[in-house]
Amino acid sequence: MTSHTVYRLVDRNSFRDIKPFEEPIPTINHNEVLVRIRAVALNYRDLIIADGTYPFPSKDQVIPCSDGAGEVVKVGNTVSSVKEGDHVIANFNLAHLYGFQADHSQAQGAGADGVLRQYAVFREEALAIVPKSANLSFPQMASIVCTGVTAWNAFYGNVPLKPGQTVLFQGTGGVSMTGLQIAKAAGAVTIITSSSDNKLKSAKGQYGADYTINYRTTPNWAAEANKITNGRGVDFILDNGGSGTLKQSLDAIAPGGIITIIGFLSPASQADMPDVAMMALAKCCIIRGVLVGPKPFLNELVTFVAQKQVQLPVDKVFGFSTEEIYSAYEYLKQGGHVGKVCINVS
Repeated sequence: MTSHTVYRLVDRNSFRDIKPFEEPIPTINHNEVLVRIRAVALNYRDLIIADGTYPFPSKDQVIPCSDGAGEVVKVGNTVSSVKEGDHVIANFNLAHLYGFQADHSQAQGAGADGVLRQYAVFREEALAIVPKSANLSFPQMASIVCTGVTAWNAFYGNVPLKPGQTVLFQGTGGVSMTGLQIAKAAGAVTIITSSSDNKLKSAKGQYGADYTINYRTTPNWAAEANKITNGRGVDFILDNGGSGTLKQSLDAIAPGGIITIIGFLSPASQADMPDVAMMALAKCCIIRGVLVGPKPFLNELVTFVAQKQVQLPVDKVFGFSTEEIYSAYEYLKQGGHVGKVCINVS
């Protein structure tokens, strides 16, 4: 076999601009690793890259998707950290090996080619081995990359999460549901918000959320969160909405708590923006933006997931044909999922 199927984004109107190509299987240098991609996990980011509304750089004819898991099939002659047969995942940004992310040029699926293909080459330092003792499927492994590391960064990238503290997640998408499993394994009390009672039922019954709030029937969800915590407020908030939800996040945060901005799904007009400086000062809280995280966070999370036997929440898995990939994107776009939407690469 000398060629493989590669999907590329040929225009920026919608995910239907993703088209298949047959290309030579890439070759490796002495310090590189050839990985047979077995599964891909989708993110909201993949939708907006495809429709041209992603606010960060994205190259022409890019191979989509940042989150892949696979099996090592060949290693360069100086590679020592991985071997053939290892199950591996690659860091979201291939150049983000430590510290803060300096640029977006090596973020997979945008500035750099991603993983929606059968084979990919990585430098060994970008890879993390997922122990087979973790008992994860390839779609679950792929789900660690972006949403898992984002949640890990929210919990451990500043003041670390402690057992018994309370975490609030906005929505039931990938970061929230993956973060829920991490927080539960770390001994936290968890609260999930959603506009769907069915999603909240699943989040509590299937995935173990301690408390749920329907923000459609309870628009002042911050007051409800304060009630749940007996007026103290929550210690960590993973804010998916951005400027449109930040006021309630500030109302709900405990003194000294951490609000992590991980999305921008609910933008506010300038006139409706809260007085963030005064509210943050009053609560002595931290507001920080997170764009996934550096490679050490990926390593730490893989170790945690394996030791705690955390099962990453996968909602639905699609196939690798063009129509199946379009169906996966459409399913993600419709927003009915609880957890990750994935693609098996055959």
